[in-house]
Amino acid sequence: MVEIITENNLQLAIIIRSTYSKEGIEFFTNDSDSQQLGYMKRPNGYVIAPHRHNLIPRKVHLTQEVLFVKKGKVRVDFYDNNQNYIKSSILFTGDVILLSNGGHGFKMLEVTEMIEVKQGPYCGDEDKVRFSAIDDNNIIF
Repeated sequence: MVEIITENNLQLAIIIRSTYSKEGIEFFTNDSDSQQLGYMKRPNGYVIAPHRHNLIPRKVHLTQEVLFVKKGKVRVDFYDNNQNYIKSSILFTGDVILLSNGGHGFKMLEVTEMIEVKQGPYCGDEDKVRFSAIDDNNIIF
């Protein structure tokens, strides 16, 4: 299962659940997106030809993150670009999420291990704006 989280035509996130399975290859992002997210299921013996990627200058205007939940359970809180809370989702072991726009916060609901992939270089304090989290009593699923 794949879930697209949007608010006012703004894509905030793509969640690929651990149960998702499909033959072949599928990309969930547009070619123009600065972070690409795809899924592959290939049969035994399938070969991807050796290749390398060309050095192409790219401009990245917004850091996007991909998180893989290696183990655990985490609540993701989604916010729009004005820091207004939208809704929350729960991620479980094996789920993957692309955080593509807006704001986000996390609450670990179990001991959780995640792997994060994002564009670099990291710009320190210039890279993000921190703001107050939604109160647990106001969570919407």
